[in-house]
Amino acid sequence: MREALKAGEVVRKSILKVALGEIQTAEARAQSDMSDEEAQKVLKKLVKSIDESLEVIRDDRRDTLLQERDILQSLLPRGLSIDELQEALLPVAPAIVSARGEGPATGVAMKHLRAQGLSAEGKDVAAAVERIRAAGA
Repeated sequence: MREALKAGEVVRKSILKVALGEIQTAEARAQSDMSDEEAQKVLKKLVKSIDESLEVIRDDRRDTLLQERDILQSLLPRGLSIDELQEALLPVAPAIVSARGEGPATGVAMKHLRAQGLSAEGKDVAAAVERIRAAGA
């Protein structure tokens, strides 16, 4: 944030202040320090909020929102692509295929990914599970 202040990056400074404020508020409510995962959830929530705003805003504020979203996303770990997810899920593919439905199959996938310390968007995991189930059926 100090770099943004020195460089005169108004948008970057602004969104970093918002993110820091959200994290500090969540810490105050929990009365404890946040883990990195919890802080990432706060940042993802902010990105989602910006995405929702982008769906309805069609004026000059849109450029600022896009910049803010890019800044926040740069702070988050890169999630795996659908192809990378499919590859990561190969060890549990038989369990995914034999699951009774999409929900339980996605649960198997999410449990495996968490155990491996991997990060991905839920919709991407669901898409990878769908591909695995289609290929295995």
